[in-house]
Amino acid sequence: MASSSSGLTFKLHPLVIVNISDHYTRVKSQLHPPISAHGGSSSANGADAASAASSAEPPPRVYGCVIGVQKGRTVEIFNSFELLYDPVTHTLDRAFLEKKQELYRKVFPNFYVLGWYSTGSDAEESDMHIHKALMDINESPVYVLLNPLINPAQKDLPITIFESELHVIDGIPQLIFVRASYTIETVEAERISVDHVAHLKPSDGGSAATQLAAHLTGMHSAIKMLNSRVRVLHHYLLAMQKGEIPCENSLLRQVSSLLRRLPVIESGKFQDDFLMEYNDTLLITYLAMFTNCSSTMNDLVDKFNTAYDRVSRRGGRTAFI
Repeated sequence: MASSSSGLTFKLHPLVIVNISDHYTRVKSQLHPPISAHGGSSSANGADAASAASSAEPPPRVYGCVIGVQKGRTVEIFNSFELLYDPVTHTLDRAFLEKKQELYRKVFPNFYVLGWYSTGSDAEESDMHIHKALMDINESPVYVLLNPLINPAQKDLPITIFESELHVIDGIPQLIFVRASYTIETVEAERISVDHVAHLKPSDGGSAATQLAAHLTGMHSAIKMLNSRVRVLHHYLLAMQKGEIPCENSLLRQVSSLLRRLPVIESGKFQDDFLMEYNDTLLITYLAMFTNCSSTMNDLVDKFNTAYDRVSRRGGRTAFI
């Protein structure tokens, strides 16, 4: 599939990915509800048959609209909402769409419908019907596609953004989908939410050591990925310096802006702020340790008092404290 030549910059927020994933999970669980374990062998056979049938069926597809803002050549997708779609007639419920659009405009007056989303491994021919139906709202809608199939070997997000371009094929002008590049953009509230979800306790009651190991594993993977990408960038710049590949000024400007951030980290103000925050963190840790020790000591004293109180009632001995 061809790449986009529009020159637009797309920024996708994590809330959109979470909404699409939640929409797909709800629809899939409603189509294949869990079967109760009661009922003996007949129930087990029914569960096996149901699981085999569900695995043979193709995964369901969900549809919705994505909303956000466009400033110049930058398109930023902030949120999304669901759509009612008839797969037989390939039509949308326009009344439902207009009502949802009106409700979102009351809450987010600066957000507009930028396009739509769906699930699947790749864009299909029937998707163009929905795309054309939304052109009366946005003359150049965006198509966000989420692949729900799990691929352990894939390291990138299973999200693809498509644009539509008019190409002449066999002498006939036709609209086709072309891939567009995007970046993940977050605000403070989204970063806090994602961090909260990442630090949720496991449902099986895992210990703190297990959570720490998972956190350190994630940190190690992130540092390893950063190291590998820095190496790729370094080799690329060396090859550009030797003349093995052509020079790209846009890439050099991006590398230069990245390097300008390094002196900020090495400044005296950064060191002072870092040491102050580090000392505050150590102080809070020590206070938490003292509080824990004090609580443990109080529990121990209460146990001694209870034990000696029982003995004193029988032998006349006094309390420990």
